[in-house]
Amino acid sequence: MKTDNTEEKSIAPNNDLSSQKFYHGTKSDLQSGDLIIPGFNSNYGKQKQASFVYLTATLDAATWGAELALGEGRGRIYFVEPTGPIEDDPNLTDKKFPGNPTRSYRSRHPLRVIGEVKDWQGHTPEQLKTMRDHLERLKEMGIEAIED
Repeated sequence: MKTDNTEEKSIAPNNDLSSQKFYHGTKSDLQSGDLIIPGFNSNYGKQKQASFVYLTATLDAATWGAELALGEGRGRIYFVEPTGPIEDDPNLTDKKFPGNPTRSYRSRHPLRVIGEVKDWQGHTPEQLKTMRDHLERLKEMGIEAIED
């Protein structure tokens, strides 16, 4: 994995996605060719209608998405390709992790599912509890985890 942030920052503005793998974690059961589109309720905060779809270039961030997603069923992680421009996810990069080390992005355009990551390992029960407790504290404080 590269640690040079220059390349990571250039992904969104230049839209040079040809060699980058992207992931999306969810509980939705999708097939190759399906589109993940904005407009559904968010998994976080007040669960309002999301103006963006989210993707990441790290399996760890996608794992969190799959584990924390609302809904029934098991978490799933998909390989996705953006159908339009992407930008750094300000919910993480501007506030929590300057420089986008999580390599998290968002788009107002659909993501196309191109495959599924079948063999991934989730976080420990302790890590999940810590994250869920943290999200609950934010909610109680009135802090939105997702800002559109």
